[in-house]
Amino acid sequence: MEKITFDIVGFDLDGTLVDSSLDLAAAVNHALSTIGLPPHDVDEIKRYVGKGTRVMLERAMKASDDYTPERLEALSPVLMDYYQEHFCDHTRLYPGALESMDALRSRGARLAICTNKYERFTFPLIEKLGLTHLFETIICSDTVGKAKPRPEPLHAMVARSGGGSCVFLGDTSNDIEGARNASLANIAVSFGFVDASHELGADAILHHFDDLVPMLENWPG
Repeated sequence: MEKITFDIVGFDLDGTLVDSSLDLAAAVNHALSTIGLPPHDVDEIKRYVGKGTRVMLERAMKASDDYTPERLEALSPVLMDYYQEHFCDHTRLYPGALESMDALRSRGARLAICTNKYERFTFPLIEKLGLTHLFETIICSDTVGKAKPRPEPLHAMVARSGGGSCVFLGDTSNDIEGARNASLANIAVSFGFVDASHELGADAILHHFDDLVPMLENWPG
C-alpha cells in the first residue's frame, strides 16, 4: 500500500465534506420569513456560505434589499436557534468522502477539519454523522478567534494534529487563499457550493472523492 505525500489532510466542512445546503437554506429562509421577506433559492444561498452563519444571513438580507446592522443583530439569533434544531435534517457527506477518508487513514494520514462554521453547530453535526473518531482536531471560526482566509486557524489545525506536511481541501476562495496564507498545499473541489474551482488558483482540482487518494499518492515533488 503506497503512502501518500502528506502527514495531514485537512478539510473545509460545508461544501467540501458535507452538502449542508438544504439545512442552511431552510434556516436562512426561516429567519427572513419572520420579517416578511420572501425565500431565496437553495442555489442562491449556497453562494452566501463561506464566512460563517452571520455573514451568510447578512448576504441574504442585502440580496433582499432589506439590510441594516440592527436587523441583522435581531435576526442572527433567530437563524441560529432554528439551525441548531435542524442542522442535520438533510445534511449528508458527499459521495465517496467516507471511503476516501478511511483509505487515507489506512495509509497513515491524519485527518482534520478547519471550518468557518461555529463550534456550536460543527461539533454536534460531526457527531450526528458519526465522524468524530476520524479527526485529530476540528478548528472552527470561534476556536482561535480567527477565520479563513486568515492563516491562524489553519496553523492551529496543523499544530493540533501533531504537525508535519499538510494539504487542505476547500470549495471557496476563503479556503484556498487561507491555505496559501498558511503556506499549505491546497486542492479546490469542483462539487462544492461555489463552482469556481478553476478560478481559485489551487494547486489541484478534485472532481470526485474517489480520485483523492490517487491524487495524493502521485502528488508532484
